[in-house]
Amino acid sequence: MVTIRPEQPTDHEQVFQVNQLAFGQPDEARLVQALRRSPAFIPELSLVAVEDERVVGHILFTRIVVRNGSTAHEALALAPMAVLPTRQRVGIGSSLVKRGLADSRNLGHAVIILVGHPEYYPRFGFVPGEPFGIWPPFEVSPGAFMVLELLPNALAGIRGQVEYPAEFAEV
Repeated sequence: MVTIRPEQPTDHEQVFQVNQLAFGQPDEARLVQALRRSPAFIPELSLVAVEDERVVGHILFTRIVVRNGSTAHEALALAPMAVLPTRQRVGIGSSLVKRGLADSRNLGHAVIILVGHPEYYPRFGFVPGEPFGIWPPFEVSPGAFMVLELLPNALAGIRGQVEYPAEFAEV
């Protein structure tokens, strides 16, 4: 049985391993480490999937901004989300996303933005960001830049480019 809960400091080493193995290199694992030291970090939104007292998955939501000139709107970035390769395709990732979205909503957040697989994330309600007038600060594969309104009409009046915390550029 898999349990989803906020990560604890004792989980950090296993979270690093999960991200490194899931992505086949350490960049995302280093990103998580850097974001933990950032003002963008929200401890309640760094979640782990635990099975038999072992971390098998991790998801992180951090503060970002959508900026249009001098106007800035707060949002959350979903990045990264990782599941051990041996435990993928059994629903752990979906459970992490669903719990993360629910916790984000319960904490009063209204908009989630991600760069991810266009075949995977629409099942949770994510849609392309470009039709909303929201775009990433870097080149992204078609359909991979997505947004989700946690509250009805949360994107009304929000336009601009996403600004990620500096830690995203450092890894």
